[in-house]
Amino acid sequence: MERFDDYMERCLYGPDGFYSTGQGVAGRRGDFITSPEVGPLFGVLIGRWLDAVWEESGRPDPFVVIDAGTGPGTLLRALAMANPACAASWQLIGVDRAVDDVRVEGDIRIQPELPADLAGAVIIANELLDNLPFRIVERHTDGWTERFVDDGAFVDQPIDDPGLAVGAVQRPVPLLDAAAGWLTAVLAQNPCRVLALDYGTTTTTELAERGGWLRTYRSHARGNDPLAEPGQWDITTDVAVDQLPGHPQTTTQAAFLGELGIDDLVATGRAVWEANAARPDMEAFRMRSRISESEALLDESGLGSWLVLTWSGG
Repeated sequence: MERFDDYMERCLYGPDGFYSTGQGVAGRRGDFITSPEVGPLFGVLIGRWLDAVWEESGRPDPFVVIDAGTGPGTLLRALAMANPACAASWQLIGVDRAVDDVRVEGDIRIQPELPADLAGAVIIANELLDNLPFRIVERHTDGWTERFVDDGAFVDQPIDDPGLAVGAVQRPVPLLDAAAGWLTAVLAQNPCRVLALDYGTTTTTELAERGGWLRTYRSHARGNDPLAEPGQWDITTDVAVDQLPGHPQTTTQAAFLGELGIDDLVATGRAVWEANAARPDMEAFRMRSRISESEALLDESGLGSWLVLTWSGG
């Protein structure tokens, strides 16, 4: 019998796991699309955000930018292509535990673990927290139970009160021990900023009331049974901000990108396309793409509703 987070760890990163066997690829030909895979516009906007952080920090050199859970490195490549002002000083590092060894792609370094020293670094975690193994617990009138997996079925066992605020709701909820622990360890090293983008809610009570927080994905299809075909599906959860350490500034992706000037970038793209539509070159097509990219990134029923959490450090 396995606790659910141990089962999830094995399904994702065990010898036959979803990520360790080369599955779990982001992108249109992969299993899911995150904001960086929509197109280069997201990288341009994150580059603007990094420029602001760099300026506020006194233009440090080196300016270490870490993409935690980088996957195929799409965000880092988009940042490199955007070439913001802070690129003169940055060191781009992608971290993904599915990587066996360190590799270098131009100015981008990909490695399996976070650097030992995070002081002053900027850490971006795009849809990482939802993917860290979580426990499943439920409040009852006479106490709490936790969900285990035994021979392909769920088994509930009594546990001590985990200290979650769920109001009067008696439904299963995720217990985000690994996500909270990862953030606690990162914040203890005094990074300049931690930026996390993910689907979720501000409170665990909201997840309990709403349900539907347990997600599985494969080939752009969403499933609802994490016990089906172990190792063949991604397993994730909506993130409850009240389980995370500190007091992050919280907004939505639509609002965050709006503050970074996405509307101006789209207007520029539309103008360039209209001026060159008769004989478009690659730049004109790239500018036209901003229109559809912005629609996906700002979609309030999808990526636009994702939470953007920011922790400020040293």
